[in-house]
Amino acid sequence: MARMISRYLEEALRRARYVAMPGSGCTATVRGLRGVIAHARTQAACRAQLSEVVEEWVLVRVARGLRIPRLGRVFMVRGETVR
Repeated sequence: MARMISRYLEEALRRARYVAMPGSGCTATVRGLRGVIAHARTQAACRAQLSEVVEEWVLVRVARGLRIPRLGRVFMVRGETVR
């Protein structure tokens, strides 16, 4: 399971969009991953937080039997990542 999440996570981080928020740090989202958002003082810290958020988001969706959206050529099928 860790390997499948790693591939998905790598692709999510490649697709992340960061927005500098003057005076309050940085916010990051991943298009197509509804509810995934991170906020931190620096972009590096924001990326680290986003990584945790995406991982937890995937685990919750798997536990609830919800579909995990495809990210480009990376998608999950029955608990495995396909690239």
